[in-house]
Amino acid sequence: MEEHREAFDFLVVGSGSGLDVANVAANRGQSVAVVEKGPLGGTCLNRGCIPSKKLLYHAEVLETIERADAFGIHADVTDIEFAEIVREVNDDVSSSAESIRRGLRSSDRHTLFDGEGRFVDEWTLEITDGPDAGKRVRADTILVAAGTRPAIPDMRGIEDVDYLTSTEALRLETPPDRLVIVGGGYIAAELAHFFGTFGSDVTIVGRRPRLLPQADEEIATAFTERYADRFDVYTGYEAVAVSEADGEVTVDARPYPPAWNDADEPDERESVTVTGDTLLVAAGRRPNSDRLDLEAAGIETDEYGFVETDEYLRTTADEIWALGDIVGEYLLKHNANHEARTVIRNCFGDGLESIDYTAMPFAVFASPEVAGVGEREQDLRESNREYATRTYRYEDTARGSAMKVEGFVKVLIDLDGEILGCHILGPEASNLVEEVVVAMKAGSGTIRDIRKSVHVHPALSEVIDRAFAGQFTQKGPGEHDHHHDHGPHE
Repeated sequence: MEEHREAFDFLVVGSGSGLDVANVAANRGQSVAVVEKGPLGGTCLNRGCIPSKKLLYHAEVLETIERADAFGIHADVTDIEFAEIVREVNDDVSSSAESIRRGLRSSDRHTLFDGEGRFVDEWTLEITDGPDAGKRVRADTILVAAGTRPAIPDMRGIEDVDYLTSTEALRLETPPDRLVIVGGGYIAAELAHFFGTFGSDVTIVGRRPRLLPQADEEIATAFTERYADRFDVYTGYEAVAVSEADGEVTVDARPYPPAWNDADEPDERESVTVTGDTLLVAAGRRPNSDRLDLEAAGIETDEYGFVETDEYLRTTADEIWALGDIVGEYLLKHNANHEARTVIRNCFGDGLESIDYTAMPFAVFASPEVAGVGEREQDLRESNREYATRTYRYEDTARGSAMKVEGFVKVLIDLDGEILGCHILGPEASNLVEEVVVAMKAGSGTIRDIRKSVHVHPALSEVIDRAFAGQFTQKGPGEHDHHHDHGPHE
């Protein structure tokens, strides 16, 4: 007797940005299956950008009050309802996730399968756990959008230690007294800022030479220096062992790489041992592809487990698409939304359109805030390209001076004036970069887009205006250090 399989026109694995595609399918009259093992809404809503940024804004308010003395305003914080802050944010998130669930349950075109799905053949998934375990679902078109989860590095003793990932950290109702963070990327940076602002003594152990290794090197160096003033920072150290005794966590770390540094000289640094009462592992993300039995569907992955796609976001299996973090191009919610729009056009439009990753920005909501778009200077150096650069500081604008802040905008252009990249460290970086994104994506892509635009005086956006005006320094092969008053060959 043949097993019962429910058949659909369209199936999506995951309920983040993949739901955007599923909803379009449903609106076109297709029957849609959604397979999701956790709360609806994906990582961003439930465990990522939404709760973290809501919490981080509370830190920004507190930081503003603590800086008030610099403006002749004397204010005392008499109480912080930390547990209530965390509960309010997580209740809001849970309410949004439940709202999505109710919407799917009440839809006559969506069917929600509650549990983890695994492929059993090219177009069939079996629900392997959860309330719908044992059911099999078949669809003509499938979208894999199952995301990522926190990666746990190979540290001796980690299985015997009660550690946190970002998921649990965002639900802590009391800030740790002494927090040790393993990892140096944007999640580590944001959570260090959050807990540090609310009173935790923070220690950061990161393998790379500087924090935010994915940022422009000059930005990352400045950011690391600022964090070293706030926290105990050990960059260039790999956590190799952890242990826990009497409520104290101990992390042993050694210089990384263990034997040689970039100058090919022996590393004279000693190993270090750090302690705290709470350990947070924020050492990147790993794709959930290993939980899907992708081989059964003929879906190939790369060496890191990210799903292989072509320029149209098709996988190696017929009529199976993929998008979002599990693809691994950019682990950013706005990128997943962008990929969803491409899949919608390609699944339901008249023809195929390549995914365009031009001018994909990123932001780190720490203190200082960081944002960037386009090429980094180290990339240009490594590719032996000629380019020109210019930097302008916040404090040299009227608004930046009034705010009593430090920061800078760094612009990279080619010798014809095309914008190659822009990197920002300072308040409102995530907003300021957007003007440059528009210029690179929708304008001519040259410095003329910024220079011809009238900027409000004395708004903070003048730091962008001035960064793109005046004298650029030419660099590249031979490091010419030529100066151009109005941009090369503009």
